[in-house]
Amino acid sequence: MACCGNCFCCRCCCSEGETRTPEELTILGEIQDEEDEILPRKDYESLDYDRCINEPYVELLEGMDNKKAKKYEAVRWMLMFAIGVTVGLVGLFVDFFVRLFTKIKYTLVADSQPAALQQCSDRGCLSVSLLELLAFNLTFVFIASVLVLVEPLAAGSGIPEIKSYLNGVKVPGIVRLRTCLCKAAGVLFSVAGGLFVGKEGPMIHSGAIVGAGLPQFQSITFKKIKFDFSYFRSDRDKRDFVSAGAAAGVAAAFGAPIGGTLFSLEEGSSFWNQALTWKVLFCSMSATFTLNFFRSGINFNKWGSFQLPGLLNFGEFKCPDEDKNCHLWTVVDLAFFVLMGVVGGLLGALFNCMNKSLAKYRIRNIHPKAKFIRVLESLLVAMVTTVVIFAASILLGECRDLYSPTTHNTTLSGSEDINSTIRQFFCTNKTYNDMATLFFNPQEAAIHQLFHQDGTFSPVTLSVFFLLYFLLACWTYGVSVPSGLFVPSLLCGAAFGRLVANILKVKLGMDIYPGTFALIGAAAFLGGVVRMTISLTVILIESTNEITYGLPIMITLMVAKWTGDFFNKGIYDIHIQLRGVPLLEWETEVEMDKLTANDIMEPNLTYVYPHTRVQSLVSILRTTVYNAFPVVTENRYNERDFMKGNILVSNNIRFKKSSVLSRAGEQRRRCQSMKSYPSSELRNVCEERIAAGGEGERGEDLLQQMLERRHAPYPNLYPDQSPSEEWSMEERFRLTFHGLILRSQLVTLLIRGVCYAENQSSATQPRLSYAEMTEDYPRYPDIHDLDLALLNPRMIVDVTPYMNPSPYTVSPNTHISQVFNLFRTMGLRHLPVVNAVGEIVGIITRHNLTHEFLVAKLRQHSISV
Repeated sequence: MACCGNCFCCRCCCSEGETRTPEELTILGEIQDEEDEILPRKDYESLDYDRCINEPYVELLEGMDNKKAKKYEAVRWMLMFAIGVTVGLVGLFVDFFVRLFTKIKYTLVADSQPAALQQCSDRGCLSVSLLELLAFNLTFVFIASVLVLVEPLAAGSGIPEIKSYLNGVKVPGIVRLRTCLCKAAGVLFSVAGGLFVGKEGPMIHSGAIVGAGLPQFQSITFKKIKFDFSYFRSDRDKRDFVSAGAAAGVAAAFGAPIGGTLFSLEEGSSFWNQALTWKVLFCSMSATFTLNFFRSGINFNKWGSFQLPGLLNFGEFKCPDEDKNCHLWTVVDLAFFVLMGVVGGLLGALFNCMNKSLAKYRIRNIHPKAKFIRVLESLLVAMVTTVVIFAASILLGECRDLYSPTTHNTTLSGSEDINSTIRQFFCTNKTYNDMATLFFNPQEAAIHQLFHQDGTFSPVTLSVFFLLYFLLACWTYGVSVPSGLFVPSLLCGAAFGRLVANILKVKLGMDIYPGTFALIGAAAFLGGVVRMTISLTVILIESTNEITYGLPIMITLMVAKWTGDFFNKGIYDIHIQLRGVPLLEWETEVEMDKLTANDIMEPNLTYVYPHTRVQSLVSILRTTVYNAFPVVTENRYNERDFMKGNILVSNNIRFKKSSVLSRAGEQRRRCQSMKSYPSSELRNVCEERIAAGGEGERGEDLLQQMLERRHAPYPNLYPDQSPSEEWSMEERFRLTFHGLILRSQLVTLLIRGVCYAENQSSATQPRLSYAEMTEDYPRYPDIHDLDLALLNPRMIVDVTPYMNPSPYTVSPNTHISQVFNLFRTMGLRHLPVVNAVGEIVGIITRHNLTHEFLVAKLRQHSISV
């Protein structure tokens, strides 16, 4: 299945696989053959964004008054400010050293000896300059690749991983401090090493890590950093801070705080609220102005002038004052913008298709091998890139007139003028090499040249530059170095737009503004690759500081997205899919409502009782992979009520006989009405209950049994194994559901010795506070690390104070669209399916709601129907 055999093959080579079975690969429990799609992996866990309202949390709330609540809210705002400032400083660090290393490299190789290069071209000493450039680039790329070996998650842009995290998927290590250090240090060497990568994507990842780490007041990498402040140690709170950190990264990268906020909303967060919007915007503003303050002071020595809002600034688009007929764009130009959007979408789809094939090749042939093979691949890409740009500048570059007029606003993000970035490169003193000007400059300077340099770039130069940049950027994205895709896509698209402007203005004689077409080309190609709309529109508007570009940019991005979506997904969604991450889309397809919760739930559950022996819990935890366990009691004949400790919750000792009789009659009437229930097990249960005896006698027996057993432990209090392992399906429907207990909570209880002896009451069991329950967050201990010699297997654990007594539940007949919306919007990890009489019949997790799983179930459902 060769991908991209020709330039318009994206639809066929990147389409989803249609050949599954047998039995839809046992409903997607495994990966298909090498040539087929990669299915969602089941080893990815969900984050738990739903609050567990157990007793320790209730005690925390009871100790919370209005004054303390306002204090915590003030701390939250201060943390948002601290995150923004830190992200701005990280951006300053990356930008400073990228510029320093790039300046040193180009000064020694290009700027310091242009005359010598020209003089020795006949004597063959060009190879010396090429070797110098190779030495710099290979050294920098080697360092970046080694840093990825130290922390593999530092590779790539990090946006797919952060998007997965904010979608609710737990990606281990993605927000660790070590990842941030390797990412920030690695990306500056990647960019300085001449690879066609950007630093904006890694800035977003770094910002998300800062947002995840600062509010925890502890560090796993540096264990001595630990403060006793556990209020924000939950997946729910961390999600909000990660959203703010990611937005701050965008704001620092582009100088676009509003665009950063919208990026976090559109591309990242699946769960949002009104209060979070203002906090995220405040965090983004803090990052932008922190970076602006220091960069303006360092570059212009004017502290407080705020002239450089972001790492990438497109400059102001403005017609020359002497040209009264100049216009940035007209209504007629919109037709060309739409066509450019279509072409940008096609080029983006082709880019994604080729990159997906390369990524699959790496997964099958490079990643399984020794790690140094990845370093060699990175060095190979760096070497080929260096040789190509060096040869292209010498052989294909054209000498253009140096004295072409330029626009008035031509200041770059540093203190130099735009004319200072032109490269003569074997041209005479009054001309410059247009190819070398694009290749032998930082990418931001090359973008400025395409946006604002009125000196024409030849169509041949623009075409060759676009083709080389397209192919090399596609090859580079995915190698084992920190790498962003925003700036390479913008530069590639800007060359495409400038080529269109060159044809329209020079060849056809149209009166257009070339910079506008370069900007629209950049938006079209970037939109075709990443498929963003709202946030990217605002980012580009803020970066250009020109609101009049809002309409053409928006139209171009929408057309590019619609065109690209016809062939494949965006680049980040493709890489998420290649990693097997079970990402949930915004909504399900209409035809999925043919399914119900009963069709997709997992019916084979492992239960625990409210009071369970230590040996049973250890056995369950060590022999299952489930991360949540329903807490149940037997419900046979409905004579046993839920107990908390040794006290009846729903009734007390002064239980009235009349209420018991009325309850028994009500139960009988309910059983009569349930004869039409589709579950045959429930019909059998009701028939058994009706046949058990008369109402009065039954009520008397029920009262007597409840009074006699008011101090008795739960039935089957000491199970030696999970009750679900041997019970029949009919008996499973007779389990009353009381709540969910997480694996991490059970392990914490066992490690801390929270249990009581057989001859004691559960009141003697030690109690843990909320801070103690969350002390090990986010990396809770594993059950296999538990020292069994320290535990008495006959001791009993009362899990009721620590379980979630009120999780969200759905009926077995709930349609998939309702299940999906509830699960996704509430950020759930487990969704119990409970029938009409309060008995649990299954659990729905993230893997039961993935598109691939639902499609497989729908096919199975259609066959059965």
